[in-house]
Amino acid sequence: DLSNGASNGRQGNQVTRPLQIIGFDMGGTSTDVSRYAGSYEHVFESTTAGVTIQAPQLDINTVAAGGGSRLFYRNGLFVVGPESCRAHPGPVCYKKAGHLAITDANLQLGRILPEMFPKIFGPKENEPLDAAGTNAAFASLTSDINEQSGQPSKSIDEVAMGFIRVANETMCRPIRALTQMKGYDAAAHVLACFGGAGGQHACAIATALGMKTIFVHRYAGILSAVGIHLADIVQEAQEPAAAELEQQQLSGLRGRLDGLAAAAVDSLRQQGFKDQQISTERFLNLRYAGTDVAVMTPWNTDSDPAAAFAAVYQREFGFVLNRPVVVDDIRIRATGRAADLPEVAVLSDQVIPALPEPALVTSTYFDGLGRTQTPVFMLDQLQGGQKLSGPALLIDNISTILIEPGWIATITADHNVRMDVQQQQQQQQAVEHQQTMELQQQAPQSLAPVG
Repeated sequence: DLSNGASNGRQGNQVTRPLQIIGFDMGGTSTDVSRYAGSYEHVFESTTAGVTIQAPQLDINTVAAGGGSRLFYRNGLFVVGPESCRAHPGPVCYKKAGHLAITDANLQLGRILPEMFPKIFGPKENEPLDAAGTNAAFASLTSDINEQSGQPSKSIDEVAMGFIRVANETMCRPIRALTQMKGYDAAAHVLACFGGAGGQHACAIATALGMKTIFVHRYAGILSAVGIHLADIVQEAQEPAAAELEQQQLSGLRGRLDGLAAAAVDSLRQQGFKDQQISTERFLNLRYAGTDVAVMTPWNTDSDPAAAFAAVYQREFGFVLNRPVVVDDIRIRATGRAADLPEVAVLSDQVIPALPEPALVTSTYFDGLGRTQTPVFMLDQLQGGQKLSGPALLIDNISTILIEPGWIATITADHNVRMDVQQQQQQQQAVEHQQTMELQQQAPQSLAPVG
């Protein structure tokens, strides 16, 4: 697969089991986003680094914004990436003569804490994160910005926060591409956050998109590895059809699909899967006659494929055409389930204990609030049902989660973290989301290329 981490993380997404989720995987050099609503969304042709690839893939959108994305001030603009400081030399805080990066900005703002990281940095890889070096680098950049901008002077924290805002907007764009650009409402989704850096940005991303709920799996920092264990084995086959979609053609299409399905299922059996582990899906690749935009349409052989195609076309493009429908290809997908998902634990009726004392209290910068005293809790010391109101930091061995003001976090029975926007913040989000939707409705609809 061309995006192993994102694909495996997306498999791990299933553990969350909401109806509609956006997978948000923020790593070191890039952010991968995906959508899951009961089934995987695939693309059958993609372009990566200028190379067109015609092969079925999970529909994953990637942008060059991650913890290692470099920070620049160019022509009066704050710029994040696409250049990466890489693992070596890494960000300035790695103490290897590196470059300012998003990780440095989070460190400067108190969103990650050096004392909670192992001492594996520096030339000999035996030192903590270099907070002083990060502060000095931002001080130098801030001085340059204040000299060049001609605007009121900014503080070091304001400059670091400016880069975080730019990165957050960059990461919102692929989510909008997977939702609003395809006729879905981003605000109706749950944000399933994973990856090493995702927890520091999840609340800001959800707020910008009008989302009300965030889910952070207990293995969020290594969810791609969990996904390897959960990943299904898929066997696909496709044949050309090149015929108009007519009632008398359906029987022949069913027979051809049955033959493809039998071969795909037999291949999975030879790999050791039992019949009860195997499921099949059938597709018709449909388009309107005289157009070149085909839609891979699921078909359970009892439904009307023309109606299903029209519904998908209407949702994605905003209109349908009064033309014959052409079947370009038929496709079968047979899936062998490699591992069953764990059962979701339920909270017991016992009294939920009070929150423990925070491990420490740190100074964290928040947009619009400035420096705020923020309690830090260790996730392994919390129990199911306990709630934390932002601002707060949740830390364990593999991730740091920032709970921003206006959000409340609940520890689930499985020791995952669910964050919900509080009522006042939710009302403000709803107003801003409605204004955004009205502006989009006033813009011209994007049309599929015709003829």
